[in-house]
Amino acid sequence: MMHIKVPATSANMGPGFDSIGVALELYNHLWFEQIDEGVEIIVKRKQEIEIPTDKNNLIYKTMVDFFAETGNVMPGVRLIQEDYIPMVRGLGSSAACIVAGLLAANHMSGCHYSRDKLAQIAAKIEGHPDNSNPALFGGMVVGAIDHNEMCHVKLDLPKELVFAIMVPNFPVSTHDARRVLPDSYTKADAVFNASRAALLVASIYSGNYQNLTMAVEDRIHQPYRSQLIPDMDRIFKAAKNYGALATYLSGAGSTLMAVLTDEKAETFQYKMQAYLKAIPNEWQLTLLKPDTTGAQLISE
Repeated sequence: MMHIKVPATSANMGPGFDSIGVALELYNHLWFEQIDEGVEIIVKRKQEIEIPTDKNNLIYKTMVDFFAETGNVMPGVRLIQEDYIPMVRGLGSSAACIVAGLLAANHMSGCHYSRDKLAQIAAKIEGHPDNSNPALFGGMVVGAIDHNEMCHVKLDLPKELVFAIMVPNFPVSTHDARRVLPDSYTKADAVFNASRAALLVASIYSGNYQNLTMAVEDRIHQPYRSQLIPDMDRIFKAAKNYGALATYLSGAGSTLMAVLTDEKAETFQYKMQAYLKAIPNEWQLTLLKPDTTGAQLISE
């Protein structure tokens, strides 16, 4: 039986809408093996939203599509899922399933596509690469799509950075998060975001993370999505008061993210946990390091 381990991902990272994401040390696990026929799916850890155990399962559907696209016959398969990435919280749970399905199908089919080839397929399925790229490669990945081609660059993050995920008890669907966005933006907003996205990449590349406070500012999605997330601005303000270098909305939400350094982590965790307990929606705080390797295929 083979084992796949896929990290959670935090997309957009402020101004990097649909293009920039980071992998985190929180994982979904998949074990798979070929059986005589059909599909058998076992879910070892239940989520708030029920995971399908039939042919509607996203991992299985991804595998079926891969076999069809590559001209191979889909064999019978047994899948065992153990998921720790919260669903519908902006932490890349869907991308993790797609990446797991692609790695499993790539192995079972004997195609042995490269990671770069799988990244192209994943971005096409997702429609944007900001979750699938870091899930596959680890680290912070910048990606752009032009028609059917996707280009990407992986950046190594400073080792002292810590990502504090703040997860509430309510989801925000991608559909709702996209629905609240305007159809057009002013030139000033476009320039604002372009400059911040460039500053974010340059700051990470150079190790100058003191720029992150300005670099994660955004006018494309966060101001509009804040209406879907009660207390977002208050939480961001508190996080900065407690030592965060930067704060942003993770993916489409509802998870909020704070970026800080190791030296601030203990004090931040103590103060921020107390603050979150005093407001509604049962916010859960977890401090995570970036994942540097991405999805792994392990023989067992």
